[in-house]
Amino acid sequence: MELDFEHCYRAVDSRDPRFDGCFYTAVRTTGIYCRPSCPAITPKRQNVTFYVSAAAAQRGGFRACRRCRPDAAPGSPEWDTRADTVGRAMRLIGDGIVDREGVPGLAARLGYTERHLNRILTAELGAGPLALARAQRAQTARILVETTDLGLAEIAFAAGFGSIRQFNDTMLEVYARSPSQLRERRPVTRGEPGAVNLRLAYRPPLHAESLLEFFGARTLPGVDEVDGHTYRRGLNLPNGTATVTLQPGDRWVHATLRLNDVRDLAPAVARCRRLFDLDADPVAVDGLLAGDPALAAAVEAEPGVRVPRAADGFEMAVRAVVGQQVSVAGARTTLVRMLRAAAGASSGEPTPIPQTVTTAPATTSTAPPDLTGFPPADVIAALPDTAFGMPAARRATVRALAEAVADGKLDLDPGADRAETTARLTDLPGIGAWTAGYVAMRAIGDPDVLLSTDLAARRGAANLGLPGSAKALAAHGERWRPWRSYALIRLWRAA
Repeated sequence: MELDFEHCYRAVDSRDPRFDGCFYTAVRTTGIYCRPSCPAITPKRQNVTFYVSAAAAQRGGFRACRRCRPDAAPGSPEWDTRADTVGRAMRLIGDGIVDREGVPGLAARLGYTERHLNRILTAELGAGPLALARAQRAQTARILVETTDLGLAEIAFAAGFGSIRQFNDTMLEVYARSPSQLRERRPVTRGEPGAVNLRLAYRPPLHAESLLEFFGARTLPGVDEVDGHTYRRGLNLPNGTATVTLQPGDRWVHATLRLNDVRDLAPAVARCRRLFDLDADPVAVDGLLAGDPALAAAVEAEPGVRVPRAADGFEMAVRAVVGQQVSVAGARTTLVRMLRAAAGASSGEPTPIPQTVTTAPATTSTAPPDLTGFPPADVIAALPDTAFGMPAARRATVRALAEAVADGKLDLDPGADRAETTARLTDLPGIGAWTAGYVAMRAIGDPDVLLSTDLAARRGAANLGLPGSAKALAAHGERWRPWRSYALIRLWRAA
C-alpha cells in the first residue's frame, strides 16, 4: 500500500495521534521508528521513511522508539474493517493464528498458498506473515517482561518464540535492549498482583458510557458484569480460560488480565480491543455521520460512539438467535436458563433453573464472582430440550447453529469471510437477514450493517426525524456508507 509522503509528514509535524497505528515513521539517522504522535523533535524530511506496519519498519532495520512505544499504538482502522484477504489476515495474525498453526494454518484459513499469501501481504504491508507475527511476539514478550515476574525463559515460549536464542536476538533487534535489560528498566505497574496489567491505546474520542450501558443491559451471570465504570468478563482462549477487567480512561483502556496460560496473552489482548472497538477511527466515522443533519446533534453531543463488539463469535450468534422478537430482558432470562443447564451438564450435576432473573447491577465485593465465559458450541448442542425455554423452532435454530460451529462448518471468528459467513448463517433454519446482519456487525466486525427492519432502529430514526419505514430508512442510510453500523448504534441510542 502506497503512503503519501506529504500527508504523512504533515501528520508527524503536527504530532497528530489520529494517525497512530496507520503508519510508522522511521528516521535513518537514528535507526529508530516512531508513531506519528511521538513528542520527539520532528525529523528532517530527507531523513524520513514511512512504513505501513511496524513489522516493515523492523524488517528495514529500525528499532522501536522507547519514548513513544510505536509497537503499542492502536491497530490500523483499515485492517480492522477491511473484508479482503489482507484485512482478514491481519485480524487472524492478531489473534495468534501463526503462533498456533504456523503460516500454513493461516494460508489454509484464507484459501491461498503460503507463497501467494506472503506475496500479497508483502506488497500491501512491506512484510510477510512471519515478520508480522514476529513483531507481535516481540510486543507480547515486552509486556510480559515489564508487567510480570515470570522467568525470561518462560516468557520466551509463552510469547511464541521457538528458542531462547531467537527470543534474545529479536528483543535486542527490536528494542536495542536484551530481555534482562528491559526488565531492569521496566516501569512501575499498578493493578492486581498476579495479573498482567496493561494499557490499551485508542484514538480519541471514546464514548465509554455507551459501551458500558450496552454491555450492562446484557450481562449474564458467570459470563460478564458491569460495575460502575468497569467491565469484567470471562474469555475462552486457545489454551485455556481467562478473566479480563476493562476500565476506560483518558487515551487508554486499563486492562487487567488473569490468564490460565500466558501463551494466551496476544489473543486475549486482541479480543479485548475488539470488544470495545478500540481500533476504530472515530474522527472519520463521526465526520461522515455528522454530515447528515438528522445525526449532527447526536454526534456533537456524544462523540466517539463505538460498536460494542464480541469476544466470542458463537456466544454472539446464540444471543442474536435468542433475542429474536423478544425484549433484552426476556432474552437474558432465557440465556441464563441455558447457562445454568450448561453448567450442570459440564459438572455432571443437575443445576436448578430459575424462573426469573434479577437485573440489579453488580456490586463491588472482595471476592468477585468467577467468570468463565460462554459455554462452547458442543456443550450447547448436547443440552436437553428443557434447557432452552423457548419455542421449538427457535430451539432447533440454536441447535443447528451450535452443531455447525462445533463441526467447523461455520466460522464466526473475526478473520472469517463476511459474505460467506452471512450466506452460511442464512442457510440455517430460522436465521434471517436481521440475525445474520447482527452477527456480522458484532462478531465479525462489519462496519457497514444497517438493520433497517429493526423496531428499535426505526423508533430511533423517527425520534430523530428520519424515515420510520424499513424501506425508506434503508434508502436514507445509503449516505452513511461505509459506517452504517455506527449509525445503527446511534439510532438505538435515540430510541
